[in-house]
Amino acid sequence: MKKYTFTVLIEKDEDGGFIATVPELKGCHTQGDTMVELMANVQEAVRLCLEVSEKHGIDVFNTDFIETKQLDMVM
Repeated sequence: MKKYTFTVLIEKDEDGGFIATVPELKGCHTQGDTMVELMANVQEAVRLCLEVSEKHGIDVFNTDFIETKQLDMVM
């Protein structure tokens, strides 16, 4: 069993729900009406991406993604 750590980018959608993207995995995104639902959906989406990769030998890892950075500014 492998352990993975992924970045999850979360945005609010126009209907008040949430959209999540996992930039380390190609095409891995999902949505949910609440944060709890969203994070459950993210886990399922990641699991499915990894299963497809393993089962079909498809490279789902996005090698173009480097990292996230926090920018602090005082103006």
